[in-house]
Amino acid sequence: MTKFRKLIQIGLWTTLSLILFVLGTNIWVVQSTKDYIYNSASAPENEVALILGTSKRTVDGNPNRFFVERMNTAAILHSSEKVKHILVSGDNRTKYYNEPRDMLKALGDLNIPEEDISLDFAGLRTLDSVVRCNEVFGQNKVTIVTQEFHCYRSLFIAKYFDMDAIAVSADDGGPIGHTLALREVLARTMAVLDLYILQRKPKYLGEEISLPING
Repeated sequence: MTKFRKLIQIGLWTTLSLILFVLGTNIWVVQSTKDYIYNSASAPENEVALILGTSKRTVDGNPNRFFVERMNTAAILHSSEKVKHILVSGDNRTKYYNEPRDMLKALGDLNIPEEDISLDFAGLRTLDSVVRCNEVFGQNKVTIVTQEFHCYRSLFIAKYFDMDAIAVSADDGGPIGHTLALREVLARTMAVLDLYILQRKPKYLGEEISLPING
C-alpha cells in the first residue's frame, strides 16, 4: 500500500509540474508579445505583411471564418496602405490542398493586384512560415496577420529570431471554442520547447527568394 501511495504521489507531482510548466510558458509567450499586437486601424505601416495559412473550409465543408477574417484584414491593410506587399504562407501538401493558392485567389477577389502578392508554399507550421519569411524571403520587419490567439505564438517565434515584427489581429469577435483554445495553449508550450530545447528548424529552407519590393 505504501508503494502504491508513493506512485500516486509521484503521479500527482508530475501532473502538477506539467500543469505549472504549461501555465508558465503560456504566461511567458503572452506577456512578452502582447504589446506588439494591433488591430487593422491602429497598426503602424510596414512594407510587408505575412499572412499565415489556414484551410479555406472547415471539416464539415463550410467556409472557415478564420480564413475569411485573415483575407479581409489583409485587404484592409493593403487598401489603407498599411502594407504594400503581401506574403501568403501555408501548406501545399497535395494538388487538392493548397493554402497559398487559395489565399491568392481570395485576395484577388478582394481587388488586391497579383503583383502585390507572393506565395510561400512551404509554410507547413507557424515556425516554418515565420522563419522562412526572414531567412528565405529576406524580411526582418514584417506585419503578421492572424487571429489574436495565434498572434502571441507567432510573435514569440519572430522575436526569438530577432525579427522586428508586429501582429494584426484578424478577429471579428467570435468565439474560438474550447478545443481550439486548449490546442493553442499546448501549442505555445510546444513553441517554447521547439525553440529553446529541441531547436527545431523549418522542414524546408532552400535558396533565398527576393520579393518584388527588393528590386
